[in-house]
Amino acid sequence: MTPIFRRLALLAAAIPAAAGAQGFENLDNLDVQVAASLGAAIGQPGGARQPIDRRLRLAPCPEPVTVDAPAMGAVAVRCASRGWRIRVPLVADASTQAPHATPASAPVRAAPIIRRGDQVTVVARSASFTVSAIGTADQDGAAGDRIRVRMEQRAAPLIGEVLPDGRIALPGFN
Repeated sequence: MTPIFRRLALLAAAIPAAAGAQGFENLDNLDVQVAASLGAAIGQPGGARQPIDRRLRLAPCPEPVTVDAPAMGAVAVRCASRGWRIRVPLVADASTQAPHATPASAPVRAAPIIRRGDQVTVVARSASFTVSAIGTADQDGAAGDRIRVRMEQRAAPLIGEVLPDGRIALPGFN
């Protein structure tokens, strides 16, 4: 090795050592402080979801760090004097989770008035006029349902509301 390369190799080896001499905040201590303030270990309900990311290089805090109260599924760990703050996600506590909704029974559906393929009267009405035409239902529908109707075989479908008398009312007309 030439002397220049030897010096570069020594310099490159000294850079990480100098960075280690500066020191960073001990992340293991932060994990312990978070667990102590929450009263739950890492991975336990109410505790941190996982340890703090070891890739973080935080400036050492000269005073004790503060751990905020849990909010929106996480706690904030902060050092006011250094100006850093990290968010630590939490494992949801079973007592704070919303209960799963389980339906008592399936909703009762009214029997369809119109069946797919039926010829139906499509109505567009307003206070001063009424226009009606014959169309074909593309799907089944009970009173109040919105279904697709075609006015011609190859035409784009219209969407209308099934009326109790079996007609289809187009929206946008009152």
